Amino acid sequence: MPVHPVVKADAYGHGAVDVAWALAAAGVDGYCVATADEALQLRDARIRGSVLVLYPVPAAMAPELARRRIAVTAGDLDLLASLAGAADGPRRLGVHLEVETGLGRGGVREADLARAADLIAGAPGLRLAGLWTHLQAPEDAALTARQLDRFDAATIALRRAGHRLRIRHVAASGGLLLGNAAALDGIRPGLTVYGLVPDELLGRDVPGGRRLRPVMSLHARPVRVVELPAGWGIGYGPSFVTARPSRIATLPLGYGDGWPRTLSNRAAAIVRGHRVPLVGSVAMDAVMADVSDVPGPPVTVADELVLLGSQGGESITAAELATARSTISWEVVTAMAARLPRVYHAPSGAQGIRTLVSRPGPTIDAATRRRISRS
Repeated sequence: MPVHPVVKADAYGHGAVDVAWALAAAGVDGYCVATADEALQLRDARIRGSVLVLYPVPAAMAPELARRRIAVTAGDLDLLASLAGAADGPRRLGVHLEVETGLGRGGVREADLARAADLIAGAPGLRLAGLWTHLQAPEDAALTARQLDRFDAATIALRRAGHRLRIRHVAASGGLLLGNAAALDGIRPGLTVYGLVPDELLGRDVPGGRRLRPVMSLHARPVRVVELPAGWGIGYGPSFVTARPSRIATLPLGYGDGWPRTLSNRAAAIVRGHRVPLVGSVAMDAVMADVSDVPGPPVTVADELVLLGSQGGESITAAELATARSTISWEVVTAMAARLPRVYHAPSGAQGIRTLVSRPGPTIDAATRRRISRS
């Protein structure tokens, strides 16, 4: 079964190029992204395999995308007509028609599908490469069944009209874990690629979810640890004032790194296997932890604090942080800013690092990289 993981939004904050290379080594068939720029970033990094852009692209980019074997999505007749007019290169641009089955966000409605497929068939620079839709609530069996019925009806209608459908794809993370969406000709796993169970499935008995392990964790060492007296304000406002003499550790990350102000006085960190509260307002570049009650010798700048992930017997999950800030796990990991260094690990140890001044690159050995590049 062809597998095309979703690596949009910098691979959900994990680093698109590095993740794509790791997935290539694992044998995936291709990738899904949200924008043309994301697709070109993969090609510039010499990532092979099929690439599908899941949202409409500017028509002017059609020749370049076709040349670089990047497929696009069409979900609006007017935009599709513009794309057809711009696709005039020697290589035809693959178009996946998105079907509006109930999500209400994108896709061609059933009444317009035949017209859209005819438009693609009549454009010398385009070819109909696939048909797809996206589930609104995989956990809702009745709603999912209605969407799949509409998708099946669209398939039948287009085939009766003489259109060949090379690839049909529906199933993403939720549908895959629940097993209520047919794999058809390919699957598009998203959040599960990064070891996370979709929030709406948390607490349910989802066998596949028990085997997932989060890929991302967030670690920091203090840039200052100081003893402050009772009555001392911490951070802007201040939104927190010490009620006793306190040992406060300043960590060098903040909302400029994707750790939002909404977590001010509402989150924790782990140090030496113990939870400690984060106190004061989150600044652009700093957040403070009250490490007064950590057993043993006083916490110092040599200690490592975990803000997302596990240490000792404690853990902080993306779902926990999402609940604290009234959002979803997708946003928690995707919001991690580019200036946060990404360190990539394997069982054998660290494999690579990505920073603002380092060029993203493969986190796999050179021999494997050459084999993938030739395939």
